Amino acid sequence: MTLEVCVDSAEGLIEAVAGGADRIELCAALALGGLTPSAGLIAAAARCSVPVVAMVRPRAGDFVWSAAEVAMMEAEIAAVRGAGLAGVVLGASLPDGRLDVPVLRRLVTAARGMELVLHRCIDLAPDMEEALEQAVGLGFHRILTSGGAVTAEAGAARIASLLARAEGRITVMPGSGVTPANAALFKGLGIAEIHASCSASVPVAGRAVEMGFAPPVLRRTDAEAVRALRRALE
Repeated sequence: MTLEVCVDSAEGLIEAVAGGADRIELCAALALGGLTPSAGLIAAAARCSVPVVAMVRPRAGDFVWSAAEVAMMEAEIAAVRGAGLAGVVLGASLPDGRLDVPVLRRLVTAARGMELVLHRCIDLAPDMEEALEQAVGLGFHRILTSGGAVTAEAGAARIASLLARAEGRITVMPGSGVTPANAALFKGLGIAEIHASCSASVPVAGRAVEMGFAPPVLRRTDAEAVRALRRALE
């Protein structure tokens, strides 16, 4: 089973690879659900020994993009392509949660020839089966989903339904709250790929917290956590 680990730092890249990740999802600000990584982090990931796909999301919040934000995302896709990364992680929604197909078509066109991943904007869709069919039609290779629930474990039944609906036309990859403790559940669904943060809590001390530069606790990718999930999946 392919294990994809999401990271948001150069240290996280090293830890994920050391722990046995098969692929990296590269982000900034994982605490916000992942944003477009910086140019420096993209450059560091380009030297990684495993494939890397980069999040393309210019801000936190919903996935309803303005024209200016779509133009930003096209520029970010070009930067990821220029760095030689394997692919991009995309999403766009209408105000009612349905996929914004015209915007996604524009982004997919900008990323043509790269791996295409539809992120968890699909979990906001009122009809996830319809969204899956739209993703197939747009040419996406993978969908990252928690089955419309807060965690993939809670959404396991919907993930199984989406997997059956996909019929091999697109990969359905569970993510959100995947741990060694629940890995057997996802193995039982017959999935081929899984997504996890494999992070550990790290307390932050000193004036950085007092001054508002950091929260009291950070989550950081941990090589042993990656190894533990790898073992559970095998």
